[in-house]
Amino acid sequence: MSVSSTLRCVTTDQLAAWSALGDRTRRTIFERLTVRPYPVGELAEGLPVSRPAVSQHLKVLKDAGLVVDQPVGNRRIYAINPVGLGELRAELDRFWTNALISYKAAVEQPDKEEP
Repeated sequence: MSVSSTLRCVTTDQLAAWSALGDRTRRTIFERLTVRPYPVGELAEGLPVSRPAVSQHLKVLKDAGLVVDQPVGNRRIYAINPVGLGELRAELDRFWTNALISYKAAVEQPDKEEP
């Protein structure tokens, strides 16, 4: 049995989250949001991209279900979406559980002698 034959397929929504975090700038923004909620202007400080670019990255993260925003006065405050993060974590846990089960099964198979 090969490892790939026992792994679950990843759905489009899960792929959107993984894809969103595939970008270094988005990962940095996401990591900052794990500390506390931020407005766009504060998130943009120290990043090598413009404030409008940070807004675009936040839109990708929001569309992937990883962040939420809420209006406060004339600003929007962004925070981690606990539901989206939980789903991403559950997917990662399932992936590693299935991978380790498959690896164990492959290692424990008796060696087949080749002719």
